[in-house]
Amino acid sequence: MRKKTIGFIVVLSLAVIASFSYGQDLLIKNGTILTVTKGTLPKGDILIIGGFIKQIGKNIEPPEGIKVLDASGKYVIPGIIDSHTHIALTVVNESAVTISSEVKMRDVLNAEDNSIFTALSGGVTMVHTMHGSGNPIGGENIVLKMKWGKTSEEMIVHEAYRTLKFALGENPKQANRFAMTAPRYPQTRMGVNAIIRREFLKAKDYMEQWDRYLKAKKSKKLAKNLIPPRKDLRLEALVDMLRGKMVARCHAYRADETLEFINLSKEFGFKIACFEHASEAFKIAKELAKENIGISIFLDNWAYKVEASEGIAYNAAYCTKNGVLVSINSDSSERIRRLFNDAAKAMKYGDLSKEEALKLVTINPAIQLGVEKIVGSLEIGKHGDIAIFNEHPLSAYTRCDKTIIEGEVYFDRAQYLKEREEMEKKKKEKEKKKVGGKK
Repeated sequence: MRKKTIGFIVVLSLAVIASFSYGQDLLIKNGTILTVTKGTLPKGDILIIGGFIKQIGKNIEPPEGIKVLDASGKYVIPGIIDSHTHIALTVVNESAVTISSEVKMRDVLNAEDNSIFTALSGGVTMVHTMHGSGNPIGGENIVLKMKWGKTSEEMIVHEAYRTLKFALGENPKQANRFAMTAPRYPQTRMGVNAIIRREFLKAKDYMEQWDRYLKAKKSKKLAKNLIPPRKDLRLEALVDMLRGKMVARCHAYRADETLEFINLSKEFGFKIACFEHASEAFKIAKELAKENIGISIFLDNWAYKVEASEGIAYNAAYCTKNGVLVSINSDSSERIRRLFNDAAKAMKYGDLSKEEALKLVTINPAIQLGVEKIVGSLEIGKHGDIAIFNEHPLSAYTRCDKTIIEGEVYFDRAQYLKEREEMEKKKKEKEKKKVGGKK
């Protein structure tokens, strides 16, 4: 039954996309434009040419032959960005080993994951899809655009930071439950911290070996007899961290462990872009702000395990007001379709303004992922990644009507419902004929 339902969704959603030509230019007219960074424009227009925002204003005349979308009475916002999820992957954790920094999530992308379409239905245009938290040091994550119907390669956002997954606390120390081998080290919090330090010491030594080799190679006298160090893919990733070519995204809940990892980053000189979940971030908000480290968190979801027991709904707003760059994530293939609802809760729990709340799922995650120059707000020169809502996106009664990526409409609620109704009708007619034939 589940397979039939999935097949139905795939066929229907692809049918919706097929009605729009790829690479089209687009003019959105008469919507209330929430730019996020440059205020609100009532009854405004957005002209997208070649996938980029060319013009924002009023009464823009459509170029000849361009498709026009009427957004009268609707709200137009930048595409929502999910800074922490695991969708569009065929596997998440490499459970057979403790350290798996050599693996890359781009190698297991699944462009046919129905969660991509689910994300589009909630206005999500970009995600940071990550290695799981079963390893103290996991693999390299990947940033994707939700280009449903296109290939995995076409979804990859090459402008984004390269990020490596780290995990502290309960998940990595309890990962033996999922391992296919004998119980592995570490099994305690101190062991998790120690093994990360151990691997960075190895990486530092490995980097110095290669530096000496490359320096000696420039010498005519020494070059003839040189043998390069043995290549180690696991350490190569950590060397990229040490050289500043990658940044850390660290799964952490408790304030003490978060501070320990910050000390570790200072010891070895690598950059932490963001802590994931960080339910106790409010306890160390000033320290996080001082180090310019962001957090990617749930809004009002906590106490689902021991180390999450001290979470509070005011975490996002409190940290925002104390200078921390905060984003709201889904970490889910279902919650991803209602991130705008979670962002709105920050107005209730902490009194954030509408503008501040909307930033939690737009420009803030864009900055955390290093893509704020191309997405996250509606500005001339940025990508035409847009979500159109029937009411204000932070209203409890709103819904996403259209989701657009680079000027292409990937989700149209009205057309989707129409297509679904037609397919259901055909299905019933087919079943009716079968019953009649049996008689």
